[in-house]
Amino acid sequence: MPEPVTEPPVTDPIYEALLYCNIPSVAERSMEGHAPHHFKLVSVHVFIRHGDRYPLYVIPKTKRPEIDCTLVANRKPYHPKLEAFVSHMSKGSGASFESPLHSLPLYPNHPLCEMGELTQTGVVQHLQNGQLLRDIYLKKHKLLPSDWSTDQLYLETTGKSRTLQSGLALLYGFLPDFDWKKIHFRHQPSALFCSGNCYCPVRNQYLEKEQRRQYLLRLKNSQLERTYEDMARIVDVPTKQLRAANPIDSMLCRFCHNVSFPCTRNGCIDMEHFKVIKTHQIEDERERREKKLYLSYALLGAHPILNQTISRMQRAAKGRREEVFALYSAHDVTLSPVLSALGLMEARFPRFAARLILELWQDREKPSEHSVRILYNGVDVTFHTSFCQDHHKHSSKPMCPLENLVRFVKRDMFVALGSSGSTNYYDACHREGF
Repeated sequence: MPEPVTEPPVTDPIYEALLYCNIPSVAERSMEGHAPHHFKLVSVHVFIRHGDRYPLYVIPKTKRPEIDCTLVANRKPYHPKLEAFVSHMSKGSGASFESPLHSLPLYPNHPLCEMGELTQTGVVQHLQNGQLLRDIYLKKHKLLPSDWSTDQLYLETTGKSRTLQSGLALLYGFLPDFDWKKIHFRHQPSALFCSGNCYCPVRNQYLEKEQRRQYLLRLKNSQLERTYEDMARIVDVPTKQLRAANPIDSMLCRFCHNVSFPCTRNGCIDMEHFKVIKTHQIEDERERREKKLYLSYALLGAHPILNQTISRMQRAAKGRREEVFALYSAHDVTLSPVLSALGLMEARFPRFAARLILELWQDREKPSEHSVRILYNGVDVTFHTSFCQDHHKHSSKPMCPLENLVRFVKRDMFVALGSSGSTNYYDACHREGF
């Protein structure tokens, strides 16, 4: 095996939380677009988690954290294109958005953030992601011509304002002052991006087993239970109610935005509470990798979007120039199954604004040969995928044959499920007695 290039396992909960809050720097180490000079970039497929957002849950009987979701150019975190982004978004009426996307605001704009709303940090994260990809894919590799057309982009997002706005921020960083008339955003009703292939009973059974594993691990953690009991006492609600309110979501937001944890007359929720819950999350991720129930769920959950991606790659490999840049603006529950299905077990839980990129390359010396590279948050993880981890042993190319990825999606994903009789997605989803 090559030296590990994914992030090392983390045991320090505070360091882990700081990574989660991270704003990618344009100057950060980025391996996107790296290839020998005789390779030509053919297409790029980008999967992002939305940027930093306001919590989805409120800690009972406490005041909501006061975070401003208007975009202010001279406030940190800053991006030089922030003002121009706001100005450009205000002209977006000419764009084509599938229903219900056309009813969503194109950028965050509330003095007190609404639940789940993208923050200025989230916008800046994706403006920077877009700028980084622009420098590599457009300026260096000329992936799109200056007179690019609508059909050369494929844009898809869920129906949440935070994913649409994140996609638009990345797109603006990538194609500043783009022509709104050329933009067509498709709506994806499922967080798995499974389009017309979402009904999969076996996938749901694996998810139920994985949730049962999570529950049993929680039961074994007496320190976690005491922590929830103490927090429930502070806010004066039953422990069950506090747990259901998912307090770590609000606590992470306060931590990332340097807002103090809430206090009541019974005391304060503090950093020690935060550390215990975050430590348990790290332990849960470790056990999840070991038990592999989640992997089985992920293989079925990620198959539709990976199948769609290889179909697009195969068309590009045949010389088609449509959809050479694809962007899926998604959630942690989208990226996490895809990472797991690809075999990237060392990859951390997707932070805000995480990016997973699949690049397709053509060998100019052998034009019929095409290869892929897989990158996660700027790190080349191609040889850590389950379909290409041994390829480097008998090839000097820093990438993987496209055929490996196609074979993996068309066949090996089902083999990995142990479904010897299942050679397609439908059969694997409806298998009896697994």
